[in-house]
Amino acid sequence: MEVLNMEVKAKNSWELLLEQLVPKLDNRNGFMPLRPMRIPSLAEAEAAPKALINDDEFETYQGLQPWDRLSVQISIPQNFYQRLLQGEELVSRYELEDTKISLNEQKFRKLLLFAGNDFLGLSRHPAIAKATAKAVAEHGTGPRGSPLICGYTDYHIALELSLAKLKKKEACLLCPTGFSANMAVMVALGSLAPMLSAGKRPTNEEKLAVFSDALNHASIVDGLKLAERHGGIQYFVYKHCDMAHLDSLLTNCKNKRKVVVTDSVFSMDGDFAPMVDLARLRKKHGFLFVLDDAHGTFVWGKNGGGVAEEFNCEYDVDISIGTLSKAAASLGGFITCSKIWRQFIQSRGRSFIFSTIAPVPLVAASYASVVVARNEPWRRMEVRKRMQQFQDLTGIPITSQILSVIVGSLEKLFKASQVLLEEGFFVVPVGPPAVPPNTGRLRITLTAAHTEEDIKRLVAILSDYVNFKVTTDYRSRFQARL
Repeated sequence: MEVLNMEVKAKNSWELLLEQLVPKLDNRNGFMPLRPMRIPSLAEAEAAPKALINDDEFETYQGLQPWDRLSVQISIPQNFYQRLLQGEELVSRYELEDTKISLNEQKFRKLLLFAGNDFLGLSRHPAIAKATAKAVAEHGTGPRGSPLICGYTDYHIALELSLAKLKKKEACLLCPTGFSANMAVMVALGSLAPMLSAGKRPTNEEKLAVFSDALNHASIVDGLKLAERHGGIQYFVYKHCDMAHLDSLLTNCKNKRKVVVTDSVFSMDGDFAPMVDLARLRKKHGFLFVLDDAHGTFVWGKNGGGVAEEFNCEYDVDISIGTLSKAAASLGGFITCSKIWRQFIQSRGRSFIFSTIAPVPLVAASYASVVVARNEPWRRMEVRKRMQQFQDLTGIPITSQILSVIVGSLEKLFKASQVLLEEGFFVVPVGPPAVPPNTGRLRITLTAAHTEEDIKRLVAILSDYVNFKVTTDYRSRFQARL
């Protein structure tokens, strides 16, 4: 009971703080209200408008369909294909020369994609395409503007409500991209201390202390740097997924208010943040827990609610940030949180305030993706099957749909990448300086649209360059980004 009360107290302390600050925004004319509006369709003639979206309209399917395979099939220009084979992709002058050649004059090479983020294979789903086309036909691109001016329509509201429900949060705020969503949260957090200090520059102890995993996404890193520059935070980098180090930093920190921010699934190696341990530390220290669930949303959890749902930690996360650009196969970002946090972020998150919101057809596509992902849970199971098949064939412990296969030297990495291309696979090699010398790797993403045969063919090629029988630490050795 004591632990539970501590959790409630920690959570309420942040809510109570915001209840003090939001009225201050009112007094300064700094509160930025959303301006909702309904947009009529060309054919709408009824006196009373019909329901905007009916979830029953979206036809769903059981099992892989022919169009799903199209989500992992690409074609690249022959001249670009040759550059990849010759290791000349990173030479700038070739790209300039490409602009002189019309695409209509190009020949193309077909490849199987193992590098994309369409984890559920939704990009070619007919229900999503139909929803997008319907929105275009009825509304064009919709009103174009900031959500604080004229761009916030009933389509956007419907999508926000569906995402808030998925994440078990009170509210949601749509952003143009996942990058801008993280930036908005970090910058908004950075404005807390200056507001509380009543116009004075906050002391170091009055600033928010933000603790960030060493391998967090660039959007978090850039947001923290900007917030620090504005004088609102001090940030500390803890060793990747090292809870003992984080606990020590939190214990020795003198700042009154603390925030911990982490990716849920890390984008290079695909390892999970230690969610259960983070929830335990939150109870101990009372920090605000911010989770970037870009690679986890729709893929993990019984209902696709993400990594927090997968580890039964949904109510331990205060702010959950996500993207519609990966498993949802659309474009955009979102922030799910309490209603008071949303009001604060929409008023202080500059990357939200000064950006045009997503056009109506794209929002309609995203909403359809939420419905399809919910109603076709077999897609999440297919991702897990591909993971298990890869692990069974290689012996590499696979934790998520993203994995890095360490090849070794740059020469060996180039050769492996070259053979994969020749055999029809598009896999991205990652070498120095992004990783330390002799740890060159292939970043591979597994999707619901891949088949067991795809995995077998891929592993057969890789086995010529990687001794899968040797146990290797496949965790990334990247240096801290901050």
